[in-house]
Amino acid sequence: MTITGIITAIIIGAIIGALGRLLLPGRQPIGILMTLAVGIVAALIGTAIAQNVGVATTDGIDWIELVFQIGLAVIGVAAVSAFQRRRGARR
Repeated sequence: MTITGIITAIIIGAIIGALGRLLLPGRQPIGILMTLAVGIVAALIGTAIAQNVGVATTDGIDWIELVFQIGLAVIGVAAVSAFQRRRGARR
């Protein structure tokens, strides 16, 4: 992966993570770096799922792939938030 690919993954991951956080109701006790990490992972897994399902790669925006990525980001942010809340309750 080139440096351009890494920078693009970080930017797309930040956007996907932020969208996942915006779509999840309520407050999430996670920081920006964790949101970024969840977004990057969701973007990578969403792309892999879309390719395995048979979504064609196009030159433009792949809307179905984007839906997979954002959906996974919502799930990821919810999971990390639940883990953070549970961890905070133990202290």
